Amino acid sequence: MLARVQTWWTVLSISLSERLVYRGDFAVGTLMRFLPFVTQIFLWAAIFESNGNQPIAGYTYPDFMAYFLLTQVARAFSSMPGLASNVALDIRDGTIKKYLIQPIDMVGFLLLKRVAHKLVYYIVAIAPFALVFYLARGFFGGWPEPAVLAAFFASLVMSFLLGFFLEATIGMVGFWFLEVSSLLFVYMLFSFFFSGHMFPIDMLPGFLGHFVQALPLKFLAYFPAAVFLGKVTGQELVIGLIVQAAWVVFFGVACRASFHYGVKRYSAYGG
Repeated sequence: MLARVQTWWTVLSISLSERLVYRGDFAVGTLMRFLPFVTQIFLWAAIFESNGNQPIAGYTYPDFMAYFLLTQVARAFSSMPGLASNVALDIRDGTIKKYLIQPIDMVGFLLLKRVAHKLVYYIVAIAPFALVFYLARGFFGGWPEPAVLAAFFASLVMSFLLGFFLEATIGMVGFWFLEVSSLLFVYMLFSFFFSGHMFPIDMLPGFLGHFVQALPLKFLAYFPAAVFLGKVTGQELVIGLIVQAAWVVFFGVACRASFHYGVKRYSAYGG
C-alpha cells in the first residue's frame, strides 16, 4: 500500500511539474472563456426588460448572471478535454501496451494526470477568475451559509470525478469500436445542453424536465451552481449529493469494468 501511494505521489508531482512549465497560457485562456459572458449580459438584460423585469422560472436577472458564472466554475472542474479521444487513440494505435507491461494502473495514472491538470489550472487561473467575479459581484447576494458552501465544494469535487470516469468510460469503448469520435460528438452535444451549461435545466417543463433532471449530466454544471444559489436546499440537497456520489461510483465501476474486459479482447494492433 505504501509503495502504491509513493508511486501515485511521484506521478502526481511529475505531472504538476510538466504543467507548470508549459501551461502559462491558462490565465489568458481563462479570461477569453469569459468573453461570451458579455453577450449573455446584454441578451438576458433585453429578455428580462421585455418581461417587465419579472422572474423567469424562479430566476431573477442577477440570478441568471450568477448562474452562468458559476457554471463556468463547474465546467472547469468537470470538463475533460481530450480524455476520451486520447484513450481511444491509445487503444487504436497500440500505445496502450505500456500500461499492460509496466507496474502502473492506467485509470489511476490518467486520474492523477487530470488532478494535476486541474490543480495547475486553478493555481494559474485564480487571478482571472477573481477579477471576473469581482467585476460581477453585483449579481451575487453574498456568500451562502458555511454548510451550503461545503456542499457546493463537495459537488465540484464529485463533478470532477464524474466527468473523468464518464469520459474515460467512453474512451474505453475503443476496445470494441476502434473509432469513438461519433459517440464522443453525440455525448458532447447532449452534455452541452443537458448539463445546464447553456441554461438552467429546471426551466424545462413536464416530462422533458423530469427526464433531463434524471440524467447524470446535470451534475457536471447545473447542480453545483444551483447549490450555491440556494435553488437546491434541505432534504433535496442531501439527496442530490447522494445521487451525485452514486453516479460517480457507477461510472467508476463502469470504467474499471470496461478496462478489465476490454484488455481481455485487446489484440495489440499498431504501436
